[in-house]
Amino acid sequence: MILYIDGDAFPNLLKPIVLKAINRLELKTFVISNKKIDIGKSNFVNYEIVCLGANEADDRIVELVDKNDLVITADIPLANRVIEKEAHAIDHRGELFTKDNIKEYLAMRNLMEEIRDSGEITKGPKPFCKNDTQRFANQLNMFLQKYIK
Repeated sequence: MILYIDGDAFPNLLKPIVLKAINRLELKTFVISNKKIDIGKSNFVNYEIVCLGANEADDRIVELVDKNDLVITADIPLANRVIEKEAHAIDHRGELFTKDNIKEYLAMRNLMEEIRDSGEITKGPKPFCKNDTQRFANQLNMFLQKYIK
């Protein structure tokens, strides 16, 4: 299994959690982003900066990801594309996207986008907090225990 991190919006609070897991499990990892992102030093982490553009990093992740790999992203359309390739996706708040729930998340995201596009002012996501960090750490740990032998 290879870990891919959608680096452009990766919260700083998650970096030490992920780096610790990468080093402990010697997990080959790619951090893909439009700009320089540093999650920390590790022989197992490769950084790749792609061209600027709305979906360049997403497209590169989808190009590289294989069945059973793991992608960390808050981007629901990217998570959907990853799941279509039979890989796994976890968001920054600890939600594990699956074949069973991704379409619901995608539909809600698209609905909210349509509402905003119509001129309606909507609330954005809640600010990222320590509880989100804990949920993410728990989900990542459970996932890795299940899939890393």
